[in-house]
Amino acid sequence: MKKYPKIGIRPTIDGRQGGVRESLEEKTMALAKAVANLISSNLKNGDGSPVECVIADSTIGRVPESAACAEKFERENVGSTITVTSCWCYGAETMDMNPHYPKAVWGFNGTERPGAVYLAAVLAGHAQKGLPAFGIYGRDVQDLADNSIPADVAEKLLRFARSAQAVATMRGKSYLSIGSVSMGIAGSIVNPDFFQEYLGMRNESVDSTEIIRRMSEGIYDKEEYAKAMAWTKKHCTKNEGTDFNQPAKTKTREAKDADWEFVVKMTIIMRDLMQGNPKLREMGFKEEALGHNAIAAGFQGQRQWTDFYPNGDFSEALLNTSFDWNGIREAYVVATENDACNGVSMLFGHLLTNRAQIFSDVRTYWSPEAVERVTGKKLTGQAANGIIHLINSGATTLDGTGCQTQNNQPIMKPFWEINEKEVEDCLEATTWYPANRDYFRGGGFSSNFLSKGGMPVTMMRLNLVKGLGPVLQIAEGWTVEIESEIHKLLDERTDRTWPTTWFVPRLNDKSAFKDVYAVMNNWGANHGAISYGHIGADLITMASILRIPVCMHNVEEEKIFRPATWNAFGMDKEGADYRACTTYGPIYK
Repeated sequence: MKKYPKIGIRPTIDGRQGGVRESLEEKTMALAKAVANLISSNLKNGDGSPVECVIADSTIGRVPESAACAEKFERENVGSTITVTSCWCYGAETMDMNPHYPKAVWGFNGTERPGAVYLAAVLAGHAQKGLPAFGIYGRDVQDLADNSIPADVAEKLLRFARSAQAVATMRGKSYLSIGSVSMGIAGSIVNPDFFQEYLGMRNESVDSTEIIRRMSEGIYDKEEYAKAMAWTKKHCTKNEGTDFNQPAKTKTREAKDADWEFVVKMTIIMRDLMQGNPKLREMGFKEEALGHNAIAAGFQGQRQWTDFYPNGDFSEALLNTSFDWNGIREAYVVATENDACNGVSMLFGHLLTNRAQIFSDVRTYWSPEAVERVTGKKLTGQAANGIIHLINSGATTLDGTGCQTQNNQPIMKPFWEINEKEVEDCLEATTWYPANRDYFRGGGFSSNFLSKGGMPVTMMRLNLVKGLGPVLQIAEGWTVEIESEIHKLLDERTDRTWPTTWFVPRLNDKSAFKDVYAVMNNWGANHGAISYGHIGADLITMASILRIPVCMHNVEEEKIFRPATWNAFGMDKEGADYRACTTYGPIYK
């Protein structure tokens, strides 16, 4: 990312001159500055820079000042707005009318001046004009001289700002398909209308043979390739695992060494396809140097590619990880099997947390009874009610090992918090097995590790339903550790060359979360994206901005924050969400 969107702060005011407006100027602007400081002090963009806020040049009391603010925000690359006031204002004259900006309004809860009355009035205006806005109303009355932001207000401001910044960051970017549909997986049947209308994104596509062309014609940075091979030999090939293929399918040492060289070149080329590379321009490849402006990508792989060439596991795993031969850096978002629906889910998690995302098959629910039958042992602790086996063919981020720590607990960190020791630990915890050539006839290498237990995580999935559109599923829970002998017996029934994360969702009285089986039984596809942290509330807020209803979640009701107009669609929150999303439709249509 070269230029991140900013959040515009709109201080609105009572327009009556001659005593009223003058008495409120300082207070209103002080609140705007406090909101800007709250956001910039707490939220970061993907590169680690603070989220920037832009405040209108003056308070906004009448239409010309609204227009001047809008012009400034256009110049300053604003992507969302927060309107702040401590008093009554003229609602229809001061409101944000941009239909593409996610918008929120904080009306100061004070008795001296009715900021909260303006909040109610302007939210009614937003509803009447079809411009949904989030309403922020503090629980407790504040004194007029108090410019602090109460904790409940701050929580909503930050939840909106995180979600709105994620939405604005996606707009104008691309999803790049490298290849096409993988094995008939619905998520890899990429729907351009969804990307354009709901996310404001383009769809770019290249045939997989572009990778071979660039390899054959030397369209990659040779110096970087030499550096990458040295790093790979030091950290990855030394951890090459046992070849479990039958003798007839076992590659020679020479062929395996050639595969290592192939997958390293492939990683560099896939990254260049996404973001471009100025070094290619110096080499005379001006078009290839541009890339595709891709904020996320997917690689088809199976089967046309993997039946003949080394698989994409190494490339996908490294790109999805917060480090490589160039050091510690922001993780990319690359979906296995070009599952664009899961790629979008990963992108949501990444933009909300600035952390690497786990891509996994939601492979197997293991009931306590089935585990005991197969292993002769009982699941205990957090796993006692059953577990879900998250496993994929080697493309999972190495951050998912859990080898990054905070207060002696496993964590997945934003890249700027990761240290070199943690990089070494993640690499050391990963074994690179020669690919299972029953699945991957062309060979390659798959990563293998076991995620540490005790990490709070959120599993999510976007699905497309004909006649309904996109829907989002959310399941907050934890990674868990199980007895090593149980893990070995269960893991080897699937594939011992792939990485495993054992997951347990948080249960409640909703039908989809009454037990672990119900979560698995209600999951809408074969893949899931897993983000560190319990981010379900942020996902719900973000989904409402995008007009994507949430069909399944286990987030506490008091944490749910949607636009105020959702309250007009009935008291059943989930039903109201569907009705509101249907009524307003995608924001870019």
